[in-house]
Amino acid sequence: MLAYIGLGSNLNDPKQQIKSAVIALNKSNNIKVTGLSSLYQSKPMDGSQQPDYINAVCRVETHLTALELLYVCQDIELQQHRVREKKWGARTIDLDIIIYGAQVIASKKLIVPHPGIIDRAFVLIPLHEIEPDLKVPVLGSLNELIDKIDTSELMKL
Repeated sequence: MLAYIGLGSNLNDPKQQIKSAVIALNKSNNIKVTGLSSLYQSKPMDGSQQPDYINAVCRVETHLTALELLYVCQDIELQQHRVREKKWGARTIDLDIIIYGAQVIASKKLIVPHPGIIDRAFVLIPLHEIEPDLKVPVLGSLNELIDKIDTSELMKL
């Protein structure tokens, strides 16, 4: 199964946090990282006074179920000292399953495609970089989604 994972960090050397998370994903059983976007810098979504985020998207091949993949992502977040104090708060690392094959999942633990994808340049642009012809289940082509959002504040590093 091909899946796409969004990575974000704005604490404790964000570039290294993303690198460490990608390495941890690739070392996990039944996960192989097969693509990684450039790094992008973005402002905090809530407009608060916290450091800018560094974001990327990676493509993985996996035999894990979506929920098993979620648990691996959450374990990596814990290993990298992720603290969940408030929604959209500063963090060492955030791993979100953006797309899991062609599946549409809506459960208490996981929603795929990720519900925020349609308005997040820091997800759509790096995703487009590694998979430009991708069709997002239910939502349509990446090009169509990107045409609907403001990408002016996203900076490729």
